[in-house]
Amino acid sequence: MIRGNMLIAQSGGPSMVINQSLVGAVLAARDAPEIGKIYGSRHGIKGILEEHLVNLRQQSRKVLEAVAATPSSALGSVRRKPTPEDCATIFRVLRARDVRYFFYIGGNDSAETVHIIDEEARRARYDIACFHIPKTIDNDLCENDHTPGFGSAARFVALAIMGDTLDNRALGGVKIDVIMGRHAGFLTAASALARVYPDDGPHLIYLPERPFVIDRFAADVRRVMQTVGRCVVAVSEGISGPDGKPIISSFITETDSHGNAQLSGTGALGDLLTTVVKKQAGVSRVRADTFGYLQRSFPGVISPTDALEARLVGATAVRVAIEGTVSSGSVAIKRKPGKKYAVTFEVVPLRAVARKTRHMPAAFINRAGNDVTAAFLDYVRPLVGTLPPVGRLRGC
Repeated sequence: MIRGNMLIAQSGGPSMVINQSLVGAVLAARDAPEIGKIYGSRHGIKGILEEHLVNLRQQSRKVLEAVAATPSSALGSVRRKPTPEDCATIFRVLRARDVRYFFYIGGNDSAETVHIIDEEARRARYDIACFHIPKTIDNDLCENDHTPGFGSAARFVALAIMGDTLDNRALGGVKIDVIMGRHAGFLTAASALARVYPDDGPHLIYLPERPFVIDRFAADVRRVMQTVGRCVVAVSEGISGPDGKPIISSFITETDSHGNAQLSGTGALGDLLTTVVKKQAGVSRVRADTFGYLQRSFPGVISPTDALEARLVGATAVRVAIEGTVSSGSVAIKRKPGKKYAVTFEVVPLRAVARKTRHMPAAFINRAGNDVTAAFLDYVRPLVGTLPPVGRLRGC
């Protein structure tokens, strides 16, 4: 057990519940006699390097609870991989403030950052607890059944597609929705929850885990148009061809410091697929939307389960760090076996999460590669919560 000050920061894409993890950690730290000052770094490690820190111990409980219920990253975020020079500067800042507890909230790239800092700390023989607190709407962190942020983003997707299928039913044609998911299709798959009636969309779902073949896609759309008379398509932004290259790779040139292409900042994929449907499927009315960043910080659609678990992973990270059984790690959510939904929280090694990507299990994807299975729906429903009812006139 060590005594000293604490520093916490947020990294990567915001989510609807990332502030729950922040507040969960801060409140747990305020109750711990082992922790003195509680610093929050503005914009992740960038704030540490620039010494742009705020005092989180002085924030009132009322303010913290209001922040917890608010989407996006209250401390600001960053996409930056620390260099050895950055780590040297970070240690100088931490030492100067006697920081002995470091928490970083984010996805697998953020876990890599914590791993790098932890390794540097060991080499420098600096006694500090380094913990990663999970967050990603992509739901692609290894060792986790699911990740804080996913349930709320999945709820947004389900509600948006529910609205889109109502719109499509009124006017007909083909509607294509491009949804976040670079390598994992969990978020796009959640669109299946929008189905209330047998002819509801999405009628087709395409995920990064299966090769995307343009001609097969056009044939799928023609088939749905013939049987249903309209078609709603949900497609992950990261779908790739049989060669493994993203369909829109030729349109993307911008990458972040971790080498990730900026897939969500363009409507190129929607435009491309719209052209394919018009030319190869012979449909004149085709529309496309790219959900992009709307999925991350949309107020009013937060999943209660997601919010609660996000709070608990933050508090768990602080509790484990204070106990001192392990000096570093990543908090992971594990689902208990059985029909009734329940989870536990465990700490796993940083190397098991850092820079690794979890994919949709094969059992969650249908054989044709254009839909999900009942097993996925059973998996995702408790994470999203009850959706609003949809009415329909008889004979319409």
